[in-house]
Amino acid sequence: MTRIILDEQAIRRGITRVAHEIIERNKGIENCVLVGIKTRGIYLAKRLAERIEQIEGASIPVGEIDITLYRDDLTVKSKSEEPIIQGTDIPVNISGMKVILVDDVLYTGRTVRAALDALIDLGRPEQIQLAVLIDRGHRELPIRPDYVGKNVPTSKSELIVAKLSEVDELDQVTIEEKQ
Repeated sequence: MTRIILDEQAIRRGITRVAHEIIERNKGIENCVLVGIKTRGIYLAKRLAERIEQIEGASIPVGEIDITLYRDDLTVKSKSEEPIIQGTDIPVNISGMKVILVDDVLYTGRTVRAALDALIDLGRPEQIQLAVLIDRGHRELPIRPDYVGKNVPTSKSELIVAKLSEVDELDQVTIEEKQ
């Protein structure tokens, strides 16, 4: 059984709410950079940047980070047994900056831990904050988001599937039973 928990409008509202919260908490966007975790986090970061620019009238830098080599559950997806690296691209030096990590779904916290390791290898930010579209609970690590589009309590037998038009041709978050 699949249930839609966020449609296109609800995703847009969640992004708008998070954008306002980021601006409010940081007293503007000076010295801030959004960094999306590949894959869907980068599209959410870009949408957040657009919304922030509409609200503030100023642009915020957006980068992307690939955490493949930092995962504790590294899966090999190529014939040569080498992990597939997609690259990290952050347009500013993050040292001394407020970095807002952006991802679609927060679950165990392992993806975020890997992203933190990858960020620290790039520089020494003043602060790292976390923005997620969905927080579904069941953390295995002491990681919590600063900004949440929607909290969705789930059981471990359920799956949250976030789809974004840039990748999946529609904006929708569903909850389904694991097969």
